[in-house]
Amino acid sequence: MHVFYTPDLGDNEFYSLNEEESKHCAKVLRLSIGDKIQLIDGRGGFFEAEIISAGKRRVDLKILSRQLAYKKQYHFIHIGIAPTKNIDRLSWFLEKCTEIGIDEISTFICDRSERKILKEERLDKIITAAVKQSLKAYHPQLNNAVRYKDFIQQDFTKYNGNLFIAHCEQDSQKLFLGDLAQPNQSYLVLIGPEGDFSSEEITLAKSYGFKPITLGESRLRTETAGVAACFELNYINR
Repeated sequence: MHVFYTPDLGDNEFYSLNEEESKHCAKVLRLSIGDKIQLIDGRGGFFEAEIISAGKRRVDLKILSRQLAYKKQYHFIHIGIAPTKNIDRLSWFLEKCTEIGIDEISTFICDRSERKILKEERLDKIITAAVKQSLKAYHPQLNNAVRYKDFIQQDFTKYNGNLFIAHCEQDSQKLFLGDLAQPNQSYLVLIGPEGDFSSEEITLAKSYGFKPITLGESRLRTETAGVAACFELNYINR
């Protein structure tokens, strides 16, 4: 059954897809009156609906069933990551982490960042497509890019000390993420750019309570490290 993203659905009995989703439904998929589809609102709502009117610019639906807090998780995963020079690699990270399970994504500009401008609207569409493909009822939040030094100074008390920074420098304090993170918690993991965090950025993170971690023996690309951290935290909460 085809899935559509409907963030403004609410508790209505009837609903009309927006023009973009209507075009995809009627013109691309060629669905028609009587066909059933699934809807997700990005806030935990999962719905089944029937098409009662199908035009190229507007498709009207009748809601048949609804599930709230669909597959709700009791942990929260937030990854802060420096954008990759090749935007396709960042897009891949967003897609795969959404499929695996992530709640919030922040991007920040580091001393060694080669990419400093992002088109968040395009990136958010990649997340939306992955949400639909993987049948996720919750849409991850994508925050606008900020300077690393501004990001690190935010109030992160809700994470109860589950703050981690993955870096490649030699550090006797580094432990495996899986040995530090406990299930059913909120986590924030920082992933640096291709050239890694600078020593000053690592020291700054530590001063704000971030614990240095390793994600294994291999040196990973930025986007691979982000996916590895996301997978490991989901595995802990399996």
